Amino acid sequence: MTRPISFCFAATLAMVAAVAACTSSSPKVTAESRSKAAQTNAQLGMTYLHQGNLAAARDRIDKAVEQDPRTPETQMAAGFLYDRLGDDRKAQSHYDQAVRLADGNPEVLNNAAVFYCRKGDKKRGEKLFLEAAGNAMYRTPAAAYTNAGRCARADGRPADAESYFRKALAYQPDQPDALLQMADLNHDGGNDFQARAFLQRYMAIGPVNPQALWLGYRIERKLGDSTQSQEYARRLRTEFATSAETRELLEAEQGG
Repeated sequence: MTRPISFCFAATLAMVAAVAACTSSSPKVTAESRSKAAQTNAQLGMTYLHQGNLAAARDRIDKAVEQDPRTPETQMAAGFLYDRLGDDRKAQSHYDQAVRLADGNPEVLNNAAVFYCRKGDKKRGEKLFLEAAGNAMYRTPAAAYTNAGRCARADGRPADAESYFRKALAYQPDQPDALLQMADLNHDGGNDFQARAFLQRYMAIGPVNPQALWLGYRIERKLGDSTQSQEYARRLRTEFATSAETRELLEAEQGG
């Protein structure tokens, strides 16, 4: 899944206080000071959110939205906050506004798409991922195409998912998540020789995790290579003893 949109943290509270102190009868100056204060509050709110201080994050981000609700960054911060708080209705409202204000900003579209795919509106999430990937200014189209593939696969459309994963790999042949997804997709489709090839490419460059080892075990079992399947099983039990995948492995072994 892609990382949340990052905010620049260059502004300081002292700068905001100085701006707020400079009151003027000019509407332009007042609007500018409120916008800067909102930006700083949103940044501070995101810092608190990453630290797990939800009360402080909510105070700052709610204040930012009150000061200036017309920027995608402020609305996106509120979306992150209420998603974290489990208020899906408010989170979606803020993500909707962030997308409306984004003017095609691929970072905003990608982050909103993560929420939509995770919370059930998979087709909308997929659409936003594709818009982000198609933006020439976007630096990581491979990640967006991979995420679009995840959306399509979760929506029960493996052929579309495969198309997106292949587009991701065309942009970045060593995109680890796309490789692992292709291995899993081919295994599900009964094409375990292809699944093995994609998993081997993944294992050569990607972080070893219980999902990859469990998939490798099942692929090699299907292909009849007991030596390699047991090696995957050994690594899974040794390196990830408490994982859900290890529990599935133990259940499979007990079941024969």
